[in-house]
Amino acid sequence: MNFIVFDLEATCWEGSPPGKVQEIIEIGAYKVNPYGEVEDVFNKFVRPIISPYLSAFCQELTSIRQEDVERAKTFPSVIEQFQDWAAIWDEDYTLCSWGGFDKRLLIQDCELHRLESEWAEEHINLKQQYHQFKRLKKMRGLKHAVEAEGFEFTGIHHRGLDDAQNLVKIFVKYLDEWQY
Repeated sequence: MNFIVFDLEATCWEGSPPGKVQEIIEIGAYKVNPYGEVEDVFNKFVRPIISPYLSAFCQELTSIRQEDVERAKTFPSVIEQFQDWAAIWDEDYTLCSWGGFDKRLLIQDCELHRLESEWAEEHINLKQQYHQFKRLKKMRGLKHAVEAEGFEFTGIHHRGLDDAQNLVKIFVKYLDEWQY
């Protein structure tokens, strides 16, 4: 069993204007074995097709530049690379993210591009489980949880690979606590 600890970045706009559809623009992931050892890393930008131009808000929030996504491949190509990397057709795996947004976005983009999405159902919402077993009244963001656990938040917040790396810290610390 491999755990695919991942984070997605998506197109975004200040105030979430109606009618705007978010698309994945970055996938950052770590493959973690059942012993809590990182086996591999995946990081790719994705070129959005519905809103190909990133808003100034999105570029500032994520630090992803327009040229990063313009040079990237579209979702079908990148998700095929991700699936091959994660070996989802050959091995047992569970996707792990901080909250349900990443799972929903992954499924949404698969459906947008008329791709199978059932493989994305094998998912642990680490944020929800963390708050349950820590008995927290208020939901915490990833950065706050990482720091509350005594870790330094490294890298750039709201970047796929950096957020995934920080999530791995919490995931490995509580490796035996997660329900899947």
